[in-house]
Amino acid sequence: MTQASTIWHRYKPISLGCLLALSLVGCQTSNAPKSPWQPDLGKGFYQNPIIHADYSDPDTIRVGNRYYMISSSFNSSPGLPLLQSADRVNWELVGYALPQQIPQDVFATPQHGKGVWAPCLRYHDNKFWIFYPDPDFGIYVMTAEKFTGPWSAPHLLLAGKGLIDPTPLWDDDGNAYLLHAWAKSRAGINNLLTLRRMSPDAKTILDTEGKIIIDANKLPNYRTLEGPKFYKRNDYYYVFAPAGGVEFGWQSVFRAKNIAGPYEDKIVLEQGLSPINGPHQGAWVQAEDGSDWFFHFQDKRAYGRIVHLQPMHWENDWPVMGVDVDGDGIGEPVLTHRKPVARKFPIVNPVTHDEFKSSTLGLQWQWNANWKPEWYSLSDRNDYLRLFAQPDSHYQTQQHLWNVPSLLLQKLPAEEFVVDTTLELGNMRQGDTAGLLIYGFSYQWLGIKNNAQGKELQLVFCGNAETNCAEQLVTSVPFKGDKIFLRMTVTKGAQVQFAFSANNHHFTPIGPSFAASVGRWVGAQMGLFALSSAGANTADQSFVDVDYLHVKPLPH
Repeated sequence: MTQASTIWHRYKPISLGCLLALSLVGCQTSNAPKSPWQPDLGKGFYQNPIIHADYSDPDTIRVGNRYYMISSSFNSSPGLPLLQSADRVNWELVGYALPQQIPQDVFATPQHGKGVWAPCLRYHDNKFWIFYPDPDFGIYVMTAEKFTGPWSAPHLLLAGKGLIDPTPLWDDDGNAYLLHAWAKSRAGINNLLTLRRMSPDAKTILDTEGKIIIDANKLPNYRTLEGPKFYKRNDYYYVFAPAGGVEFGWQSVFRAKNIAGPYEDKIVLEQGLSPINGPHQGAWVQAEDGSDWFFHFQDKRAYGRIVHLQPMHWENDWPVMGVDVDGDGIGEPVLTHRKPVARKFPIVNPVTHDEFKSSTLGLQWQWNANWKPEWYSLSDRNDYLRLFAQPDSHYQTQQHLWNVPSLLLQKLPAEEFVVDTTLELGNMRQGDTAGLLIYGFSYQWLGIKNNAQGKELQLVFCGNAETNCAEQLVTSVPFKGDKIFLRMTVTKGAQVQFAFSANNHHFTPIGPSFAASVGRWVGAQMGLFALSSAGANTADQSFVDVDYLHVKPLPH
């Protein structure tokens, strides 16, 4: 057996039939829901990523027999997504801890790359805790009796610029500590981890200066040490922390007998011979049966930072993650593995499609900034989302959507998928624009512009909105109807092809394909918008009605 075939065999320890079926839906059972990405392969195996969506900087804990996860959300609102699972493979989005970003006036307009950075989730003193950083304001703390909330209002535990990636530890002697990293863009320093004492109720920091307990500037080849998670095991204090940057970095672990150090260091997970770049930043979780697992992300550019699950065990009080294929003593990510729990669980995934039959928006939806209830309605017309055309001065003056707050967006759910939606246009006014959007630094949308000559179907492109590049009309087609069906097909490499139909039967591709783009620290997003060039008139506001947004696997 050649080295290449040996590596393939070790990375794919499942049946040949399942190997051949590693498509968008994997080897799912016949009664599994149709999802663009399915990590549960059935027959006791899973494939990575366990979530093929931009749940960046995941932190995970177990409480009893259930697992809980949170992630970064940056400028999106609501923020701090809450996910839960019974088996660590099938994850369900169950809510958000932060209904609106604070300070509310600051986040009333999009603050790309700001807001909620890498948070930390803990269960202590019979309640859940979230410690999250805003690099421009400081470190906040929230608590809840139940994971789904209600969560307390954010308490600013430690004010200051550049304070990021907090992780608390309540020690056996009753003392409490906070460890955090630094953002060079705000603080002028990084590659350092600082320890501070805090009150056990996490309301007060007890020392203002803190102590640098890990200085990665003194370690060979280390750069951008950040994202720490603090643990204690067998009288060792452990700091799990990534370094090297999100695309090409690795996972390190530091240990010491004294909380203040000195700490030994060891690289425990890297890309190696695997196709998984930059595997790092996540959480160690011990299961009910005593087995150990490590959650981490992979930066996949336009698809965002997607979530992987690695088997883990301990040797000589050091964690060993994944599989050591090349024998260098450092683990590499597995692509498939036996499921953590042998029992059969319902197959669930974070929700993507929406029929708009509920009284609330589906949990997959986030706005581009703090949202206002008058932007939409789910009650004005049963089983429809009514998007009111927002008079947005940013769009009128800058000619791009980068600073428009009322974009209704969600994450890309898989490498390949199809999105279908329909817009009813009878209540659009002259100057209104509405459409289906793929959004990032570069973006493209297909929709209707109601201009002086009548309705026009437009495909519009923006090269780099962050640099104030104005939108460009790619192509346009006159449109006379009051209902339009829009389709967006995403294929490997985040290639996007738009199409339209007047009858929902025959779809006509329009324009060239478009390579979806990352945003500021986030993957591309997709969604809907409606804008008006007129002034606000809440008594008789124009709108479009959206019947559904379907997300389904790409036909093969």
